[in-house]
This record gives sequence, structure tokens and C-alpha cells, in this order.
Amino acid sequence: MSKRVILLPGDGIGPEIMAPALEVLRAVGADFEYEEHLFGGASIDAHGTAMTDETLAACRAADAVLLAAVGGPKWDTTDPSKPRPEQGLLGLRKGLGLFANLRPVKPLPALFDASPLRREVIEGTDLLVVRELTGGIYFGEKTRTADRASDACVYSRAEIDRIARVGFEAARGRKHLVTSVDKANVLETSRLWREVVRDLHGAEFSDLELENLLVDNAAMRLVAAPRDFDVIVTENMFGDILSDEAAMLTGSLGMLPSASLGDGSGPGVFEPVHGSAPDIAGRGIANPLAMFLSAALMLRHGFGMEEEALAVESAVDRVLADGLRTPDLGGDATTAQATRGVLTHL
Repeated sequence: MSKRVILLPGDGIGPEIMAPALEVLRAVGADFEYEEHLFGGASIDAHGTAMTDETLAACRAADAVLLAAVGGPKWDTTDPSKPRPEQGLLGLRKGLGLFANLRPVKPLPALFDASPLRREVIEGTDLLVVRELTGGIYFGEKTRTADRASDACVYSRAEIDRIARVGFEAARGRKHLVTSVDKANVLETSRLWREVVRDLHGAEFSDLELENLLVDNAAMRLVAAPRDFDVIVTENMFGDILSDEAAMLTGSLGMLPSASLGDGSGPGVFEPVHGSAPDIAGRGIANPLAMFLSAALMLRHGFGMEEEALAVESAVDRVLADGLRTPDLGGDATTAQATRGVLTHL
């Protein structure tokens, strides 16, 4: 029986980069059954909610979910009673139990000069940020009065253990170094975090190297010596901030893929890190490469198709080495030209 993938093109440039991604998947022989659903702002317009129950049920029943981008000024609001496209993302992560977000950051030699950091600083950088996705301050109890507001940051031992496990297991297939990032000099949740990570390391992963870094130190080291990192594992808010900082090492947010995974019993969600770029939507100039790399992560983590994943990644590397640049990378190549280039290499 063929594998089923739910497609969520979303808003802005989303549909423009989803279609080429399917061409790339077909070119590497990924013979899946696809089903498309409205999501984000497009779903708000049609159904009054960023994600319908029917869409969530379809995602739960699928083998993987491929998501393009959501959001746009049309749906921006501070009114808590109005739906926002981003609610679809939070609802999807929660509904599918996706507690681990994986963001690989590996600046491509062809783009070294696009990075705000000097070539000699970023050369050799190949790191993976593993961010806890469903706990911490983003999901804690919130209060608000006219003069006071609070957000609770809560973590349980089990939540920390399972995300740390993802980080350690990833490092076994890489350079065998895990950097656990916390704020244990100030925060009680971070002290528990450090304790649980240390215990798990000693009990099951002592073949790996573990270092504990305070988040401010980690932020500085990411800029000063990014090649020193292998796997960074951290809580929700720190991971949100550090993964965006790490993303800029590559010179363009438009180049980065991500994977959100659960315990393996349900599908993962694979999506580019960039937003819906409503300012360039409909102009045919969106960079589809992060979408292609997200499809590669789906092949690798969703279906165990390592050879096909590598083929896509290498085709993206080669098209950039050939000199192709979309506008976000300082060139004038169109979405179609970028797609054709990758397909030619495949």
C-alpha cells in the first residue's frame, strides 16, 4: 500500500513552493499518495479556523505531513477572540504530539559570502538544533491584568528525558557531541533540565561527549565559533531563539528546512523555516530550495529513504555551486529556474 502524505500549502508563497517540491519528490522516485488541505489563513478564510478537525484527523491518519508556510498581514490581529494562522501550527504540533523540532544548519560553500560572518568563522559548521516543542513558557499558564502579566515555565522529568534522548540519538550518527543549553544559574526548570540530561547521559549515552552551556554563553559561541557545535539540545523558548540565530549563519532564512517529530507512532511535520513572504507572493520569485530540503528531511526521517534524501540535498548543493541565486540570495533566478536546475541535477 502506498504511503500517504498530507500537503498543507498554506498562505503567501506556500502554494508556489509546494508544487515544485512534488516534482522533486517524483523525480527521486518517491511514489506517495498525496492529499491537499487548506491550512492557516487560507483555512480561516474558508472555514473560520486555522485548522479544521477534518484536517487534523487527515494528518493523524497520514504517514507524513509536508507544510509550506502560513500567515500574512491580512490575518494579523491582537484580538484574542479572532483566529490567527499560527494557531494552526500550535494545534498541529499538539494534536500530533510533536515534541521535537530538528533544524540542521550547514552553510553551503557556494553561499559562504552571503553569511554576515566571515568565511573562516563559518567554514566547517555542521550543527543540529534539537528544540523541545510542546512544553515550557509557551504552553504554561498565562495571567493578565491591567498592570501585571505572567507566563508559567513548567517542565516535567519525562518531557526533558524524551527530548534529551532525541538529541543523544542524533549525535550517535554525527560527531558524538551533545551541548545541552539551559539557564541553570537562575531558573529552577533549568536545574531540573541539567540534572535529567546528566543522569540520562550517564545511564545510557556515556559513549558520547556532553557539555552544559548557559544560554547566553551558547548565543555568543554560536557567533564566535559555530563549528565547535554538533547537536544542541534545549527547551522551547531558548530553542526558538537559538535556532533562528543559527539559521542566519547560512546567510538566508530561505535556505533552511526543519522536521517536527513525535514518538514515532504518528507522522512528523516537515516544513521550511521561512515564512509566507506575502510581499513576493504571486511573482514567481520565491526560493523553493528550503522546501526541497524539507522534503529531503521527510524522506529521511519520515520514510527512512536516506539515498533519496541525499540525492535531493546534493542536487541543491550543485545548483548553488553552478551559480544559481534567487532574489533572497542576491540574484534574479525565478522559482521555476531554481526548480529546473535541481531537477536537471537529479
